[in-house]
Amino acid sequence: MEMTRTGRVHYLAPSFGTASGTVQGFTTRHEGVSRPPYNSLNLGTNTDDAPHNVEGNRSILLRAFGLTLEKLVTVRQNHGSDILVIDEPNDDYSHYLSLECDAIITNQPGVMIGVTVADCVPILLCDPVKRVVAVVHAGWQGTAARITAQTISGMQRLFDCKPQDMLAAIGPCIAPCCYEVDQPVKDSFDKNGTPWEPVTEATSPGHWRLDMALANRLQLEEAGLPIAAIQTAGACVCCHKELYFSYRRDGGETGRQMGFIMLS
Repeated sequence: MEMTRTGRVHYLAPSFGTASGTVQGFTTRHEGVSRPPYNSLNLGTNTDDAPHNVEGNRSILLRAFGLTLEKLVTVRQNHGSDILVIDEPNDDYSHYLSLECDAIITNQPGVMIGVTVADCVPILLCDPVKRVVAVVHAGWQGTAARITAQTISGMQRLFDCKPQDMLAAIGPCIAPCCYEVDQPVKDSFDKNGTPWEPVTEATSPGHWRLDMALANRLQLEEAGLPIAAIQTAGACVCCHKELYFSYRRDGGETGRQMGFIMLS
């Protein structure tokens, strides 16, 4: 991945290649209109930032790609495993904002789908053969519930996608250097049969450092995606205040960056 600028917006762009027929990326916190502590490109509606600032920031992002707000699909993320599927055209997609789910799949061109994050893992999926894309929000709860694997299964079941044809990008998220979790997190992983040992390091009794990016990468590999087709940003949002928002670092009072993808 490399940092790219389109219009005013800086974003980290996966190297999916022109053959993928998509536009995609992970935004930074720069070039928006929000004031501290949400400065400046806060794209999250679930913050105490002024709603007109968030709308303005979303407009800045969309204008960079020649779109209006009606062509952006985001949802009310609730750390679950429900998935929104959009398989029909619509003039206005903004009504999905109140729908509770944590992943979106679509085969509709010209519609930008996105998830907002400030520590959690944003994941982009693309099947350039079937022309289907998806975006996933995976916090520790969604990761434990295997939402990434479930999203791939949905793409297979509903659109006949084949994992060996797919591309994936794991965006900036909190890294294990800054992310210690406790026993309830382990219990949730164990309950869902989600691998724990390969993605954690014990720090003290009942406490571990969790690598959520790796946990989701393993789900992609287990689903059948080629290793070479999976890109990982590798940046820790908590360590890089100059580029990213982080809920844990900022004590919950912070903005949200977005992982987005669109069929062109």
